Amino acid sequence: MAEVKITANANGPYLVQGDVRLVGMDEEELEHPAPFALCRCGHSANKPFCDGAHSEAGFVSERVGEP
Repeated sequence: MAEVKITANANGPYLVQGDVRLVGMDEEELEHPAPFALCRCGHSANKPFCDGAHSEAGFVSERVGEP
């Protein structure tokens, strides 16, 4: 399997790159483009994918890896 890279964007989504299998709560595999962005603000109308709603919502992320 190829390397998977997940990048936490400042004040935005997680960008997912690489050969990854995304599975929903019902264990059904979710189709996705490559690469794709996952929502982390909770405001997307297309969860689990990002639709850019974080910009309007004023989402501010914490620094990843810091307490």
